[in-house]
Amino acid sequence: MSFVSVQNLQKSYGGSPVFNDINCQIQRGEFVTLLGPSGCGKSTLLRCIAGLTAVDSGKILLDGNDLVPLSPQKRGIGMVFQSYALFPNMTVEQNVAFGLRMQKVNADDSRSRVREVLQLVELQDFASRYPHQLSGGQCQRVALARSLVTRPRLLLLDEPLSALDARIRKHLREQIRQIQRELGLTTIFVTHDQEEALTMSDRIFLMNQGRIVQSGDAETLYTAPVDVFAAGFIGNYNLLDADSASRLLQRPVHSRLAIRPEAIALGPGGELDGLVRSHSLLGNVIRYRVEARGVELLVDVLNRSSADLHADGQRVSLTIDPTALCEVA
Repeated sequence: MSFVSVQNLQKSYGGSPVFNDINCQIQRGEFVTLLGPSGCGKSTLLRCIAGLTAVDSGKILLDGNDLVPLSPQKRGIGMVFQSYALFPNMTVEQNVAFGLRMQKVNADDSRSRVREVLQLVELQDFASRYPHQLSGGQCQRVALARSLVTRPRLLLLDEPLSALDARIRKHLREQIRQIQRELGLTTIFVTHDQEEALTMSDRIFLMNQGRIVQSGDAETLYTAPVDVFAAGFIGNYNLLDADSASRLLQRPVHSRLAIRPEAIALGPGGELDGLVRSHSLLGNVIRYRVEARGVELLVDVLNRSSADLHADGQRVSLTIDPTALCEVA
């Protein structure tokens, strides 16, 4: 039996549906990401699970028990928000211990558990500091520690890294994933960042307009998108209509086609002749816009050396990996 089971969940605001008939299953110890654009319903779904937003109908089962009738305090769920929501007049230690105080945990046990969780998030040397004396990344770790110290059955993370710079965000997502694995903690993570979803998740639920349009592991979502939205949101697919795809491949194609930019190779002996329209440096990747047979394609090439750079206006040969062609609805 699934540890978390969302069944026929419905939620509307003022007669406008946020989502209808959401159904999903999450196994114990899984790290699942709700991924999608702003306004797709992912944060509302998370808040419904936490009990912070009431549902119109449906069930949310946690280990077989329906959470819908229960208040947030009785659900055994920890939640970390995008805003740290720390008490400015409390030290790190006091902020982390706040939930235990609400649970009436005795002082000795509370001190022990706070010390243990601060060590887990590598903040043991900052216990006596106040939030204004911490960096954004440290504040987010305090918020995480505050959720972990109550030993929740389920951890919910609502875009906790979006306000941080790229270097700190990368470090924290690695740390969160490591802690989650060490504790075997069932976790639902909300983000609109596809890189975070692809690198952190056991499974991804891709949402759009209040629906889960595709679910699966990172490789499945990246290599086998089920429709144009999924192909456009995960990665930077070339999305071709049937006429363009037929012209490019010189054979009949009867549906839209998605081609990953890295599945197209530039080099001698390719079956396609192309013209470089422009290029962009993306760090370790160079992204070319190449026109071939009247179709413009994105082509991603590893940035090995400046000597390998293809200048704008240069003629090039292309080879498309046939196994990477994906028909989408």
